[in-house]
Amino acid sequence: MTKLDGPRLPARSGKARQLVVFLHGYGADGNDLIDIGRAWQELLPDTAFVSPHAPEPCAGGPFGRQWFPLTFQIPNERWHGVETARPVLDAFLDEELKREGLDDAALALVGFSQGTMMALHVGLRRPKAMGAIVGYSGVLVCPDGQLPTVMAPEITARPPVLLMHGDQDQVIPPFALQFSQEGLKALSVPVEAHMSRGLGHGIDNQGLRLGGTFLAQALARAE
Repeated sequence: MTKLDGPRLPARSGKARQLVVFLHGYGADGNDLIDIGRAWQELLPDTAFVSPHAPEPCAGGPFGRQWFPLTFQIPNERWHGVETARPVLDAFLDEELKREGLDDAALALVGFSQGTMMALHVGLRRPKAMGAIVGYSGVLVCPDGQLPTVMAPEITARPPVLLMHGDQDQVIPPFALQFSQEGLKALSVPVEAHMSRGLGHGIDNQGLRLGGTFLAQALARAE
């Protein structure tokens, strides 16, 4: 099995009591999101941050990585992709928690785009609930043509989730926010959602502030 690795930031306080794992989008790598950890260190001084590179070279360009291919030509492509990448990410999370001497309650996943798909898919299927999930510009992946409730028997964990999206997103349409929010509610997952006005496929300062505050509160409650 492929082993993941990527840039890390140690806890500002010197002792990690929480772990935040960033999951980047299609065509990027772990370096794309690790600076968010620096922005959040004041809010989360006892948190270690790690941003692994996705397991595959990006098929859509000479640089960057992908959690799974995106050709938009294969039925159930996203579903097959998250299912295939799940064991690799699960193994990485287990190793990182062991490295820091922490359990899932102290863990949070923060995804962007394809990374949000992975965060939601893996985070709801861990044996124990993690502290939180934050997803930017992504979507809850379901088998093609199926409602999220079809996945209910698979859901083993229901951590608090914050989803954010830009209302001008041309990569993953804004209606993905409502679809994902309603789908998580149908699965009894506590979820909050925020639409950023005038934002495309990206993360703005308001989203960073909301995400950091949400994580600080959720991880504090999980202690």
